[in-house]
Amino acid sequence: MLDRDGPPGPAPDDEPPVPFVVEDAEEALEEGDRPITGPIRSALSNRQFGIVFTGSVLSNIGTWMQNVVLAAFAYELTGSAGFVGLIAFATLGPLLLFSLVGGALADTFDRRKVIIAMAIEQMVFSVVLALLVAGSDPSEVGLFVVAFLIGTGNALQAPTFASLLPNLVPRRDLSGAVALNSANMNLSRIVGPALGGVLYATVGAQWVFLINAVTYLFIVVAMLRIDVPRVLRSATDAVGLKRLIGGFTVARHDPVVGKAIITIALFSFFSLTFLTQMPVLAADNFSIAPKSAAYGVLYAVFGVGALAGALSIGSVFASKSLERVLQIAMAGFAFFLAVYGLVRSPALAYPVGLVLGFCYFAAITSLSTVLQRRLDDRVRGRVLAVWMMAFGGTVPIGGLVAGWVVDNSNVTVIVLIGAAMAAFLAWFADLRPPADDPGPLVS
Repeated sequence: MLDRDGPPGPAPDDEPPVPFVVEDAEEALEEGDRPITGPIRSALSNRQFGIVFTGSVLSNIGTWMQNVVLAAFAYELTGSAGFVGLIAFATLGPLLLFSLVGGALADTFDRRKVIIAMAIEQMVFSVVLALLVAGSDPSEVGLFVVAFLIGTGNALQAPTFASLLPNLVPRRDLSGAVALNSANMNLSRIVGPALGGVLYATVGAQWVFLINAVTYLFIVVAMLRIDVPRVLRSATDAVGLKRLIGGFTVARHDPVVGKAIITIALFSFFSLTFLTQMPVLAADNFSIAPKSAAYGVLYAVFGVGALAGALSIGSVFASKSLERVLQIAMAGFAFFLAVYGLVRSPALAYPVGLVLGFCYFAAITSLSTVLQRRLDDRVRGRVLAVWMMAFGGTVPIGGLVAGWVVDNSNVTVIVLIGAAMAAFLAWFADLRPPADDPGPLVS
């Protein structure tokens, strides 16, 4: 069944947050109950959020070390952009295939236990990956299979982790929590590739993958140290297949959620292909060898910009309309991505990548925050599973197509196509609720 809930009453700061919509956060800001930088500062002051944030940062550093080095290793092993695309699909493709299951798990079981189980699974197969690449002639099929198994664990964990965030902070701090979660990803993107590039060039890929395996313990320990309420289910909640696809049901009937999902799907498929082909872009256009510290720095500079873009949503732009910020950031991304595709020297690639990263995660974080504010906690996991499918799951599909296009033309073509799509989305992604908006949808 489909129910629409209006804005709930206020919740004390020491109680778990309840669902709310954009107007609630705007009202709090208009009343001046906290400074512009308040959401980020207050989110960090919550003990449970601080524990999870710290553990997640340390774990994600290892993940980014592994992801960047695995793509570079795949390119060094085969010299094929197509195989790099296949590895990207193995890493992120499970988000498209299994996120719905992860979302159903998040809305049914103890979210902490789901996250712990999937972290252990990824840790085990990261060790297997290290053993595989240590051989003199690593199997390409083996690399694909193990990367796919690690990606499967991530696909089941990601919607659960994202749906846990609103349970860690009061509702007025949600924008800060979402911004910090995005910043977490990008702080990891800065440190991970830089460390990975240095370690890959000095001690080899196998040690990078072993170190990543150890970092999963940080998120396991964090989950063991927090205590959050379980999701409450009612007798009218959907079951079986209807429950599994509940996120699609909400997206189909809620205009804001539906447009947010379409936006991230198109953006990921067309505009983020340059990330899956970064080793090729670096080698062919920027004259930067994938197996070099300079390649790690290229990723890190992009990550610095992305970190700044993410943090700006919970600070500089906290009092602004995030729907409008999204459109402006998307337009900036379109322009600088086109420039990135036309650059032919490292001296220009670094500063352009910095601004491109800022626009990228200013857009992603504002889009994610608008979506999180819109959701009722009873459907949050399943809707965020659809988000994960649209965000992470379409990237490897686009990467496969991009690999074929690059092998038959050049990497600049796919970058410029991505810029054109981002320009379209700058117009399309107007997520302001309609005038007759009835509020959040519950399935």
